[in-house]
Formats: sequence, C-alpha cells, structure tokens
Amino acid sequence: MRSASGQSWKWTTLLLVLAALLCFVDRAASVKENDFKKCHQSGFCKRNRAYADNALSQSSTWTSPYQITPESTSFQDGQLQAMVLKKINAEGGTVRLPLTFSFLKSGLARVSMDEERRQNKDIELRHNSPIRKERYNEAEKWSIVGGLDLDKEAQLVHQDNTQIVVKYGPEAKYEAAIKFSPFEVEFKRDGTTHIKLNDRGLLNMEHWRPKVDKPEGEAENGEDESTWWDETFGGNTDSKPRGPESVALDISFLDYEHVYGIPEHTGPMSLKQTRGGDGNFAEPYRMYNSDVFEYILDSPMTLYGSIPFMQAHRKDSSVGVFWLNAAETWVDIVKAKSSVNPLSLSKASTSTHTHWISESGILDVFVFLGPTPQDLTKKYGELTGYTAMPQEGAIGYHQCRWNYVSDDDVKDVDRKMDKHRIPYDVIWLDLEYTDDRKYFTWEPNSFADPVSMGEQLDSHGRKLVVLIDPHIKKQDEYVVSKQIVSKDLAVHNKEDNIYEGWCWPGSSNWVDCFNPKAVEWWGSLFKYDFFKGTLPNTFIWNDMNEPSVFNGPETTMPKDNIHHGGWEHRDVHQLNGLTFHNATYEGMISRTKGERRRPFVLTRSFYAGSQRLGAMWTGDNQADWGHLKESLPMVLNQGIAGFPFAGADVGGFFGNPEKDLLVRWYQAGAFYPFFRAHAHIDARRREPYLLGEPYTGIATAALRLRYSLLPAWYTAFFHANRDGSPIVRPMFWTHPSEEGGFSIDDQLFVGSTGLLAKPVVEQNKDSVDIWIPDDEVYYDYFNYELMKTQKGKSVTVSAPLDRIPLLMRGGHIISRRDIPRRSSTLMRFDDYTLVVSVSKSAVAEGELYVDDGDSFDHEEGQYIYRKFSLSDNVLSSVDAEDRDTKSIKPKTWLKAMQDVSVDRIILVGAPSTWNKEEVQIESEGKTWTVRAQYHPAEKGRAAYVIVGRVGARIGADWSITLA
Repeated sequence: MRSASGQSWKWTTLLLVLAALLCFVDRAASVKENDFKKCHQSGFCKRNRAYADNALSQSSTWTSPYQITPESTSFQDGQLQAMVLKKINAEGGTVRLPLTFSFLKSGLARVSMDEERRQNKDIELRHNSPIRKERYNEAEKWSIVGGLDLDKEAQLVHQDNTQIVVKYGPEAKYEAAIKFSPFEVEFKRDGTTHIKLNDRGLLNMEHWRPKVDKPEGEAENGEDESTWWDETFGGNTDSKPRGPESVALDISFLDYEHVYGIPEHTGPMSLKQTRGGDGNFAEPYRMYNSDVFEYILDSPMTLYGSIPFMQAHRKDSSVGVFWLNAAETWVDIVKAKSSVNPLSLSKASTSTHTHWISESGILDVFVFLGPTPQDLTKKYGELTGYTAMPQEGAIGYHQCRWNYVSDDDVKDVDRKMDKHRIPYDVIWLDLEYTDDRKYFTWEPNSFADPVSMGEQLDSHGRKLVVLIDPHIKKQDEYVVSKQIVSKDLAVHNKEDNIYEGWCWPGSSNWVDCFNPKAVEWWGSLFKYDFFKGTLPNTFIWNDMNEPSVFNGPETTMPKDNIHHGGWEHRDVHQLNGLTFHNATYEGMISRTKGERRRPFVLTRSFYAGSQRLGAMWTGDNQADWGHLKESLPMVLNQGIAGFPFAGADVGGFFGNPEKDLLVRWYQAGAFYPFFRAHAHIDARRREPYLLGEPYTGIATAALRLRYSLLPAWYTAFFHANRDGSPIVRPMFWTHPSEEGGFSIDDQLFVGSTGLLAKPVVEQNKDSVDIWIPDDEVYYDYFNYELMKTQKGKSVTVSAPLDRIPLLMRGGHIISRRDIPRRSSTLMRFDDYTLVVSVSKSAVAEGELYVDDGDSFDHEEGQYIYRKFSLSDNVLSSVDAEDRDTKSIKPKTWLKAMQDVSVDRIILVGAPSTWNKEEVQIESEGKTWTVRAQYHPAEKGRAAYVIVGRVGARIGADWSITLA
C-alpha cells in the first residue's frame, strides 16, 4: 500500500505521540536492511546453520542422531506409523518423536513428525504463560482443502530391520524407501530416485528441556543457549515460554539443477544458491511476511507473503515439496555436481540440496513426484485450493493512487477517462477516504456523498475498491473499536490482555481472525446498513495484514503475542494475512439477504491457500526500470506457486516515473493477471490522460489490447480455477523438454492461447530477443509478419516505444472482442472475433469460457464453454464438455447470450486453397454463406483470410468449410 506519508495527521494529540508517529513515518521512507534480520541475527536460523556446518564438515564421520525403532512401525490403509528416537547425549538419552507417513490417492506422500512430550503437554511453560504447550499443528486447517484421501491400495513391498519400502500412487509407480538408522527417506518414480529427506543428516527438531540457570558462558553439551529462552532485536525482546523448538530438514533433489517457487522474493525465478560464491546469495531465502517498504532487488530478503512450495525441474521431469509450516522459515540452497568416472561418456549432473528451517511447529512436508510441471500445480491446487474465479471486471484495468482526494475527484477522473476513451473497470480509494483513519467510515468533508460517486461509476459499468486494514483505531467513541474490545475479538499480548500497537491510526488493536467469532463479527461490518455509503459495486482492499505494526519488532507483531486457541503469534505469523483475507471474503459474499456475488478482495500478505480468496500484488515497488524488470519473474513465480492472480504496481509506487518508463510499464502490466496502476501520496498525478501525446495514446493502446483479449484472459482464469494452471506461463512450464528455457523468466505465454509476450523492460531499447521454444511457426500478433524462427534460438523483434513484442504461436485459436468500450461490463454482450494462427500442418485449436462474470450461477451450469478446432480445412465449434445444455434452464445472462454471435474470423497463415470469395457455414440445422477476403503473403507478412460477418451463435455448434 504505502509506507510513508507527506501529509500531517488529521488529528491533534500530544507532541510526544506526534513525534513518535513522525519517527515511524521517517523510517519507512525506504527499506533499511538492518531493520530486518539476517540469519545470524535469528537465533534458530543461526543454530541450525551451525548444525549444518558441523555435520557437513564431518561428512565422513557424521551420523544423524535420529533413528526409527523397527518394532514401532505399523502400516495400514496407506499410512505408516513409527517412532523416531533422537539421541541427545552420550549416555543414551533419547527424545521420542512420533512419525507418520501418509500415502495419498493423488500420488503425494506426506511426512509429519511431532514431539511426544509436547504433544502430551508434559512440559513447563516459562513466565506463567497461558499459551498452548503443543507444537503448532493447525496450519492444515487454514491451507488444506482436499487431496488427503489415503491410498488404501498402497503396498508395503519390503521390510527388514534396516528399512521399509512402500509403493503407492497411480499404478504404484511411486516408491518411498524409509531407512531406519539413521532416519532417511528416498522417494523414487519408476525406479529412479528423485528426492531424499535427511540424506545429509541435517534433520533437527529442537526438543523441550527445562531452563537451568548456569554460570554465564557455560553451555549445554557445547550448544549456544543465548537465544533459547529470549531474544532481542532492534530494541524488542521476544520471550520464549516454550524455549527452543525449531524444526529443520535437508531435502535433496537429485540430478535437478533448477528449483523454483517459495515466493515472495526478488531475483530470478530459477532460485540462486545461498551459501556465497560468485553470483550467489550469502543469506538463505527468508519467509516471514513483513512490511518491507521500498524493497530491494535481487535479494533473498523476506517480502509481504510466502508460499513454501518448491519445484525442481530437469528435462522432462518435475518434482516438488510443500513445507506446511506457518512460522518464520529460512531455506538454504546449494548445488553440487556429481562426480563421474573420467572414462565415462556421461556428463556430470547437478543436484540441488536444500535446508529448510522453521522456528516452531511440527515437521509436515508433502512430496510431489510429478512427472510434469502441470502435475505439480494441479496436485498442489487439489491440496490448497484453486484460484478463485474472479469477477470479469477484476481482470480489467484498475486505476489507483494514494489518494483520490474527494468523491468529486473520483468522479472527475472517471469522466476524463471517458473523455479520452481510455477503458478501465475499477477505481480505488486508499487510506485518506476514511474519517480519521477509522475503517468503515467516510471522511465527512471530502467524501460527503459516496453514494452518488458509486452510482456514477455503476452507470458506466465500473466498480470502487476501498481500503480496509486489520488495525482498528483505539478510540472510545468509535463503534468498531468499542465492539472489538467489548467482544474480546482482538489479538492479545503475552500477558493475555488486548494488544495495543501503532499503525496509521495511531494507537490500534488488531482483529484476531483465527477466532471464528471475530470472523463472524468482521463479516457483519461489510453489510450495507453498517458500512453506509457502500453499494453493490464497492469492493475491498486488505493491506498491512502481515500484520504491519510500526512500533513492533521488524515492523510487525511481537512473536509472543497470543491468538485465539492459545497459540503464539510465532506459530501462526505466516497465516495472519490469509485469515484476515478470508474474513473479508466471507463478509463480502453476502452483504444483504439474498445477495450472493463473487467478492473481489486484494491482499498484500498471503500464504498457501490465499489463492482461493482473491488477488495479490507485489507491494511497495519503485518507479525505476529495475523494478519493472523484476516484476516479471515475481509474477511468473507466483503463478507456478499456485497463486497466479498477481500483479505489480504499474508505474512504481514510490517516485515519479519518466514517461517512457510509465508507458513501457503499461505495456508490461497488460500481461499481469492483476493489472493495476498505483502511486504514493507524494507522487505526481499520472493518470494516462495526463501524459500527453504520444504517451497517452501508447498507454491507451496497451489498455485496449488487454480489453480486446479479455475473453482469452478470462478463459485462462477459468483453467486456473479448474486445474491450477498458471495464467501467465514460463517457458519451463509450457516446454518442459527444452533446457534452453529453464532459466528464462522475462517472457511468457498467456494461458493456452499461444500468445508469447516479452515486454520491453529496459530503457532506450527498441528491440527484444524472444527465445523460441519449438519448431512451430510464429506470427507477429499485430501485423501477421511470419517470423524467421528456429527452435532453441532467439528471434529479434522490433519494439519501438509504441509497440509491444507479441507473437502468436501457430496452432491456436484466440477469442477477442474488438469493439472499444469503456469497461468490461459494457462489453458483456458484444460479439466475438476469433483469430486463428494456422500451424505448419494447417491445424489449430482453442477454447472460450464465458459466464456472467459476477455471480456464482456458473456453479449451476450457467456458462458457455466452447472448443474451437481447425482440421482438414474445416473450422468448427463444439461444446468443450459435451454437456446436455438443454437440461439447463437459462437465467437472465444465459438468455441474453442467445443473441451473441461470432462476428469475424481472421485466419493467419492461410494456404492458397482458402482463396475464396465466400465460405459456407452450418449451424443449428441451417446453412449459409458469408464473404471471405483472402490477402496473399507479401513482404514478410503471412497470407490471411478475414471471414465475416459470420453470424453463428457463440454458444452453438457450427462449422465453416474453408476449401
């Protein structure tokens, strides 16, 4: 959202308070790395890295102190139970760690380990703490929605005193070999080992032990206890009632050089090594959702959200792991080449070794054995949920800044966008629309008539999004504050009293959305009769939900705060944004009796499962070329990590972009799934119509491109909702056999359309080199130039400032709507244009999914889903699911779609046999002819045919004979 303010506060208060707040504002002006921990400043990370250093330095003699007792094992209905003993001293002392392997029908394997003593609550808490004694084990409740059915056909195929071998999954092609002493697991697919757990012996579950006061400097068993019981950083001290309780594990991907995922970080999509060396990071990737302001580039530093899902890929094989832990987590990555016999003809392969370290909670990891990238994203979606099907307007263009200063200002922007014929769907209000930073209120002078503002927007088919954050201004006469206190629905501090911290309103309390009663109460605040001035076209933006706390450690909540259920904040920190997002989503589904519409809720903080609830953006970026360039790998990485409804602030949040940067950002933003321009309160106004020509025209062209392709984008969202497919797709995902594309993260395919885009992200560049992943034909999208491409090589595409490098891969059929409108709502019943990019073999196929873009009626069959195909000189449309559509009684929208047709068809790469003046169409028992215009190839441009007006209903079966 925003992390600094040029405005004075709207209230007067004590000089001391004002000075403190201005201090917080000043420190937020740009990210200061020293405000956020490095591994050596995080006790549990430092300890586990040291543990790894010790183990690896003694690799020839090191033995992991964890072993399974053979007699403890039992296997039934796809689940293996065992007891792991951790040796803790030379006298034979041990700690008991219950272990469960769950082999799932989906082909996933789940490995979980707890600590028996904590599980049995047989520990003593320090400081008379009221918290739970167990390790946190409820992340599943928030992140997992399915895919946990056990594979009761799984077979124990071998067991002796050294190991157990289980075969599981479809056709029993997966195998887990579980070694007893030391504990180690080897996962195989089709007989080949792909993943190993604890093969380097770095498993470390810090067991409970009582605090024993010792002379200063004396350590237990040589271990550094300095951060076991409390820890100080940046002037804040974290009490640790349960003592040390971290969990760590090494996970190796054998013969895999590339690993992806674990967003959100800056840097390349193919993750770097983290143990130093030329071009590598020296710090682990950190996942600890934080308000990091103006974040730096190419860094493993934590950002606003996290998804602990990592994928490894090599030629024709993908595998992955999902580390289900909601505490602060660090991940080290090292890569090592295998040694080969010098007489061998085979090449040395590279394996990737990762080390996962979490502060608390149980060990809980899911293993994915692929074999394709599509398998991984689909299975991950089965576990954590697929992308919410958005409102259609939500994938249009969003106009935002901090802040539109009044309702008249909003109306004026709306009018001027229309005057300049610039399409948009949503305008946003940031913090200043509220009365004195009190959410669910309106500033009485600047926003005196929000209803008329909303009605004007609605008359143009547009929507309003307003900011609602989780911090509630502490003020006795503020009804929301009174209720959160009287109902005891806020987060507590370590003394179990309501926690008070500082954020934009000053002194604030934070709603605790782990509490079901808090979720119910929070939802009630969005009802129209409470949040007066809002209308059905008003939607919500959840910001600062990491949570951001200006006077908290690392600008967030103290880890020893207490949430509903008695869990410490350290246990659930990563989930906090998701729970708040969820509460808002639930509240928005029905704001009045009988209304059930798809919500739109944007979140800044997220975790695994947040994709079910709405969209995210990459936070407080800067108006510079580096942040534009970095946005592409960040958005692509979100997609393969299961949260594809992602974007970055177009133009950059902080600063004032030069006009060439801003229009290039609009061109890139047209290929973000979430497309929003945003700016800081101190930034100059930069609505597209203010740029002047030629810049306004260039930005408008990018916006119109997005709008004309909305049918294709919406179909891509449909597939994300159905099977977890990324909406924008990197090369390794679409072409998993082509090694040259595995590290490419600056170009993308849009869904399954065959549209290949590479936005210009560098200043003064007037061409780009697009890497071509196959030997199919490629055409320029705009002028149908036949590109001179070669598989595995790059083709140079001219890209002056007014041109977006965009190619069409042969073999695809793309749906468009070509009439310029000012919002997607006004396009709902426009006819369609189909663009056919003919392949080398003169075939093509594509899909179109469309529903009312607003309600949940699509769940009752109120949608159109067509499959288009070109084969043997016939272009046809059939129902993609072969549904009995006659049994579905059409509601209002589906009835209206009876009058929507295919207007034109453009066939690019047309053979000369299609050179006809007319073509014949058959549909719904009728036959007719329409005009065809054949344009022969010339000057590098492919031949093409324009057929129209076609007149066949978009929802009907039809065919066109072309030759």
